[in-house]
Amino acid sequence: MRVIFFLFILTFYLAAPAQNKQLLYNFDDLPQNLLINPGAETYFDMHIGIPFLSQIHLSAGSSGVSMYDIFKDDQGSINARIKESLHKLSRNDFFMVNQQLEIFSIGWRDNKRRYYTAGVYQEMDAFVYFPKDPAVLAYEGNKDYIGRNFNFSDAAFTADFLNVFHVGFTNYYSEDLNYGFRGKIYSGIFNAYSVGNRGIFRTELSPEGPNLYRHYMSGLDMVINTSGWANVVDSKASNKEVMTSLLESALLGGNIGVGLDAGFTWYPSDQYRITGSLLDIGFMRQTKNVENYRYYGDYQTHGIELLFPGTQEYWDEWEDDLDRNLKDETLTNSYTTWRPVKLNASVDYGFHENAEPCNCYRPMGRRRYYNHLGAQFFAVKRPRGLNYATTLYYDRTFNENFRGKVTYTADSYSFSNIGLLVSAKLSNFNVYLAADNLLDYTNFAKAQNASLQIGFQLMFSRE
Repeated sequence: MRVIFFLFILTFYLAAPAQNKQLLYNFDDLPQNLLINPGAETYFDMHIGIPFLSQIHLSAGSSGVSMYDIFKDDQGSINARIKESLHKLSRNDFFMVNQQLEIFSIGWRDNKRRYYTAGVYQEMDAFVYFPKDPAVLAYEGNKDYIGRNFNFSDAAFTADFLNVFHVGFTNYYSEDLNYGFRGKIYSGIFNAYSVGNRGIFRTELSPEGPNLYRHYMSGLDMVINTSGWANVVDSKASNKEVMTSLLESALLGGNIGVGLDAGFTWYPSDQYRITGSLLDIGFMRQTKNVENYRYYGDYQTHGIELLFPGTQEYWDEWEDDLDRNLKDETLTNSYTTWRPVKLNASVDYGFHENAEPCNCYRPMGRRRYYNHLGAQFFAVKRPRGLNYATTLYYDRTFNENFRGKVTYTADSYSFSNIGLLVSAKLSNFNVYLAADNLLDYTNFAKAQNASLQIGFQLMFSRE
């Protein structure tokens, strides 16, 4: 049973890196670059995303262990490997799932060379810290941990499932500077939020008491806030009613939030480029279809003493005593959630000049280059601080129809993450494919993270 419990935790989290899209960042042949940096340059004058296919993004990762750590064939027992992995993880190890689906997107350039974008995409983002103390207590019990505090503040997670409606622009300020902004309206479908939990469980020796051990539950206060969940699990609601409720929430009929993206591109010289962006500076107010599950209180017992006869009466009294001290409530209090703010910054160097002619509508007053070498920094705000990633990349334009990018990324998941992006055009039709962590594709069980992105769209340039 303990093995099943731990594998449930591990599988849930591993199925759950991240929002860092280092392969798309600075890839100015693709409109998806504008979603990561609203101030990026574009070398096309209009794009239309093929609905539901212009960007499909999936990523998963774990900062601590992989499935291989549990199931490797090392002649040892699975219980020993689980115990080793359990103690290897800390309360600051985390697990994440991120998925995005671009439902619709469009962009166009005006006669002043500004580029406007609009669209809607669906996103799922879940972030879970490993609940170290509760996991050890549940898996191993308290027999070998007399006098230790098991801290329930280790349990913390956030999860969002929402649609994002956005409109933005990139302004050609000068030959050396582009900047841009994007406004967002978040339409919440589902949210779960549990941060700031408190409480400890402690067992002490009590040789003079009625039992050898005395157990304390002190200062317990755990809250799980949810929105959009109650209607889904309502046993009285029909399938049609559930689907109608979800559709309304997706189309601005549920919980609403607002956000802002900002970014820039600056050329200190023709060959050097510096870029930066801040994404999802925003919040959501969860007021509709809200349920808060709270469990709190203090409790002390000298241990469970089985009495015969009258065992049932004893258990009933013990349960009543527990209920008097540890209470659970289901509330409907509104709450506010903040979006995970993301920072991107980069510097790169271009060489091997591209002398192909360009049209006068695009901000192309400087030289272009076939090759770029660069470094990118990424950070995202999470409940216990910032998570970081650093990337080195080589970007190569082979001709006007084919371009590729290779990246090496070091982050909390891995120090051997190699990625590849290829983009191809056939007339006005574009397709791109990006994949991360290629070295582990021969054995996914060893991978602590993996991501895949693919998209199809139409792109046009003025002659």
